[in-house]
Amino acid sequence: MNSAERLKQMKERSKLRRKLLAQQFGLKDELNFGNILGKKEDTNQIVSTKKNSTVISSVPADTIQTTSSVEKNNSSDSKEKKVQILDNEDAVDSVYTDSKTFLKGTHSLNPHNDYCQHFIDSGYRPHNFIRDTGISDRFEEYPKLKELIKLKDEIIEQRATPPMYLHCDLDTYDLAELKYKFDVILIDPPLEEYQRRCPGLMFNWRPWRWEEIIRLEISQVAAQRSFCFLWCGSSEGLDEGRQCLKAWGFRRCEDICWIKTNKNNPGNTKYMEPMSVLQHTKEHCLMGIKGTVRRSTDGDFIHANVDLDIIIGEEPEYGSTEKPEEIFKIIEHFCLGRRRLHVFGNDHTVRPGWVTVGPDLTSSNYSSEQYNSFFSSSPEDYLVGSTDLIEQLRPKSPPAKIKNPTVGNTTRGRGRGDTQSYVRGVGVQRGGYSSRNYLAKPNYPS
Repeated sequence: MNSAERLKQMKERSKLRRKLLAQQFGLKDELNFGNILGKKEDTNQIVSTKKNSTVISSVPADTIQTTSSVEKNNSSDSKEKKVQILDNEDAVDSVYTDSKTFLKGTHSLNPHNDYCQHFIDSGYRPHNFIRDTGISDRFEEYPKLKELIKLKDEIIEQRATPPMYLHCDLDTYDLAELKYKFDVILIDPPLEEYQRRCPGLMFNWRPWRWEEIIRLEISQVAAQRSFCFLWCGSSEGLDEGRQCLKAWGFRRCEDICWIKTNKNNPGNTKYMEPMSVLQHTKEHCLMGIKGTVRRSTDGDFIHANVDLDIIIGEEPEYGSTEKPEEIFKIIEHFCLGRRRLHVFGNDHTVRPGWVTVGPDLTSSNYSSEQYNSFFSSSPEDYLVGSTDLIEQLRPKSPPAKIKNPTVGNTTRGRGRGDTQSYVRGVGVQRGGYSSRNYLAKPNYPS
């Protein structure tokens, strides 16, 4: 799509938005949309003055003089009536049934969006109104990124291993028995916080304390260079999760935030924790890195800056610990390693390209020998791979700049080697002249 077609498409969308806004305000044509952006009092005053001017222009001058004298006689009576009305208004107490007096929306004297006030009035969270939050329509205005995501999804689907899963009790099961090292490890533990925010609800699972989570042998199944994604809730898990990553040999590098919307259930106050000060509408997924991975040189293992670190999705049902599926997309787009492990998974999270383990699975099909056969054809078979078009479209790190470029013989520093070379590392002998005064050459002994 060239620039002309792109500009034409944007103009059509803008025209469609104006039509929709005109329908909301009851206008016949979007061309009159600018008339309602002013204050109501101003528009009413303009209309009234126009009407009066037309009436006055049609009345003869003699009639205007007689009416002015009548108005002077009636002015004193009208003033007395106004004083009586004001006295009656002061005697009546004002009763506020809503917050329209303080409204800052399009119907107020100061028109702009006030999502915080709207949340108090209706229960709709401010982030409900963020546009283009879904994966399908997020990149509609960015055709290159849209094409990149499409190509990456295709190659990930082609290279994905069959889904494998293992029912086990993680209290007693040693993860080292999987007999494999993984490039990506996603951990979704059943936290105490999930039960604490749903008082009065009975659960069929036991919550894990952070002292138990940190004892998981994650380091035994992590490859030399790998990534760990840990869901840690929204309260004490932020600090405890960092300690877990450190104990498992990972360095925290990112924090993916899930912002929960309530479009389907506005005004729901069941998710308030007893000890919370504010309403929690987000959860965090900490990301840790192990080993040395550089985005400028390790393009075969990671593709950085493809996705965002924010997930905007609908809040699950009351008592549910389900996480958004987009976290899998973010991981698969970022890390090109095909060996992926999901700890504390269930039947709903079984996914091609992943090994799922946990007590909530109803069956098992995992075999270390069979899983190893998926990566035995070549040493690089554990990687998803890429294409020339993906490499052209994906964001890359800018090339490193040379801080001190060589210009003639003015390179700074001393070196060893030939006395006629002044390049760093291949400069004059120790004790020779410096580039700061390279014109004044000393006399070397013969």
